[in-house]
Amino acid sequence: MNEHNQVVVLLEDIKVLLSHTKKVMNVDDLAQYTGLSKSKIYKLTHLKLIPISNNPNIRQKFFDKDKIDAWLLGEPNLSDEFLEHQFNQSLLKNRK
Repeated sequence: MNEHNQVVVLLEDIKVLLSHTKKVMNVDDLAQYTGLSKSKIYKLTHLKLIPISNNPNIRQKFFDKDKIDAWLLGEPNLSDEFLEHQFNQSLLKNRK
């Protein structure tokens, strides 16, 4: 790898590190920060299992980094089986 490529790789690494210092994250930022897929994040927001902003004037979803950190440290069950169960429970609740 030549020196130019090393500099480019280093700058990309710095860019990723700086993105983790953001106070407010969108879905893309959150996926990169947590390692969760975007589809899993959308599923979690639909089931109201992840802390999310409550601004009715903004359609895009935003997440507070401090709340996400606390949520992650709370060891949530993010398995597909658990999420499927929660989804089915919410469907049953909404049917009544």
